[in-house]
Amino acid sequence: MPLVIPKKQPGKIRVLAFGTFDILHPGHIDFLKSAKALGTELFVLIARDSTVLKRKGTAAKFSEQSRCANVERLKIADMVVLGETEDYLKIPKRIDPDVIALGYDQKAPLKLLRENFPHAKITRLSAHFPEQFKSSKLRNIFPENF
Repeated sequence: MPLVIPKKQPGKIRVLAFGTFDILHPGHIDFLKSAKALGTELFVLIARDSTVLKRKGTAAKFSEQSRCANVERLKIADMVVLGETEDYLKIPKRIDPDVIALGYDQKAPLKLLRENFPHAKITRLSAHFPEQFKSSKLRNIFPENF
C-alpha cells in the first residue's frame, strides 16, 4: 500500500522530526512534544533497520515496526512513517516541512537539509536531562533480548 501524505492545509505549519527512537525514553518524549510545539502538524520519520545499522554501526534493539508503533502510541505526532532505505529525502520532500526539528545531539547533514529544504526553518532543540536520558547510555542497561 503506497504511503499517503496528506495535502498541506493553508495556515498549518508542518514540522518534521526524524530519528531511530529505539529505547523510547523521557528525552524522546520531550523532544517530540517540543517539536510539536513548533507548528500545527508533526510528522515523525522513523529510521529503517538497515539505515540504523549503516549509520550507527549497530542494530537497533527493537524492529522498525515496533519503534514506529511505540512512537504512534504516544499520540504526539500527527503522522509517523518509516523512512526510505535508499533515497532518505524522498519522504521528507513529500512531507514538505516548514520546520525541521533536530535533537540536541542529532547528527544530521545540515548542508543537505538546507539545500533541499531552503524554505524550512531548521531548529536544534535543547536536551532533556541528557545525563539521564541518552539512548547510548540506556542501551547498555537493557538486556539484548529486552
